[in-house]
Amino acid sequence: MKRVLLSIVFMLCSGIAFAADKAPPPTATLSGKVLEVKDVETYTYLRLKTKDGETWAAVGKAPVKVGAEVTIENAMVMSNFESRTLKKTFDKIVFGSLAVPGATAAAAPKGGDMAAIHAGVSKPVEVADVKVAKATGPDARTVAEVATSKAALKDKPVVVRGKVVKFNPGILGKNWVHLRDGTGSAADGSNDILVTTKDETKVGDVVLAKGTVRTDRDFGSGYSYKLLVEDATLQK
Repeated sequence: MKRVLLSIVFMLCSGIAFAADKAPPPTATLSGKVLEVKDVETYTYLRLKTKDGETWAAVGKAPVKVGAEVTIENAMVMSNFESRTLKKTFDKIVFGSLAVPGATAAAAPKGGDMAAIHAGVSKPVEVADVKVAKATGPDARTVAEVATSKAALKDKPVVVRGKVVKFNPGILGKNWVHLRDGTGSAADGSNDILVTTKDETKVGDVVLAKGTVRTDRDFGSGYSYKLLVEDATLQK
């Protein structure tokens, strides 16, 4: 009997330890006290003290002060997220939109709102006279070449140089960038390409995007894309 009881206690303790080691699942909201604030071009990074311990979070740039009690909506946990601006890799970080009484958070995109990718929090620059030289190398393509050869380029690497005409940060843990280089036609959409990246940029920058062509991507909620370049790195 004693041996059975010891076995049960061991199993219970093991279960508790296992539960404690498991990372918390993504939640709809996250609340906590701000311990540290780091502002960059388009993000505000927050170190929060929550009921479950400390964690980092990232929202669209907003005026937040140390000591404030904040709530982050549409929270999504990302692992091993690298911020090149901060030169820091976060083991875990929460992306979402900020809801703070009395704070101006209109610029914060909803983490789960895919409509923001096209509606945007940044206005497109004037693109009538965009003229950007094509990248060099075996994987180099113009915007129009990627658009018109998407079937042949599916799941293949490409390098595209273009001007950032729209930039929406922190949506589903990624930055969503629209590039144009002066090629293609607005009539069929071949003049604009959507790129996802963890790198930061801003509207008006000319960047070299290196990523993988994906076609027919469905992110749910009715938002699907015939073409985009995913997981790109950006160089200026």
